[in-house]
Amino acid sequence: MRLGVAHHLGWAVAVTASSDHVVHDRRRIELVDPGLPAAPVHHVGGPHALHRPAAPVDDEELGSLVARVRASAMRASTVALDELVGDVATPIVSLSVAAWPPEFPEDIAVQRRVPYESRADSVMYRQVLADAAERRGWAVHLYEPKSVESAAAQLLGARAHDVLHGPRRALGPPWSKDHRMALAATVLASATAS
Repeated sequence: MRLGVAHHLGWAVAVTASSDHVVHDRRRIELVDPGLPAAPVHHVGGPHALHRPAAPVDDEELGSLVARVRASAMRASTVALDELVGDVATPIVSLSVAAWPPEFPEDIAVQRRVPYESRADSVMYRQVLADAAERRGWAVHLYEPKSVESAAAQLLGARAHDVLHGPRRALGPPWSKDHRMALAATVLASATAS
């Protein structure tokens, strides 16, 4: 089984599919504990007063908050993946998550500035998911969200529509763009493993 994830700030859509692209599980998973900001850099430390709930915080305070949110995200992701593994009978061998820039800055003072502040929280969630997968011994595959569906469709050929859109008929709603992206990512992961 392969797991594809389409993440958002604090939650994600997770689709588990077999090597022949049959969906065995789809669910929403929470990526951060309640009570913590889902986007600490953007909403608490970013330059836009519109997004901040209060006065700006300094780099040290923001760094501490980001560390708490990252630790929470690792806990929440681990719990969500544990539940998923318990519900899916066949072992999962890989996780696919949206790629992030390899040289993305780690320094909080840099992350809180444009253009990084709008992407820093998203990158954190992707890194946490990849770390959680690697800790389980799963292969981690990175995909490009804008092209993952078309790349999978090219690989699938005439079967593309049935594979990517068929689960809505078979499973019922919800089957959104996020679900298709996550499934398409598993298709690409299967192709690279072959």
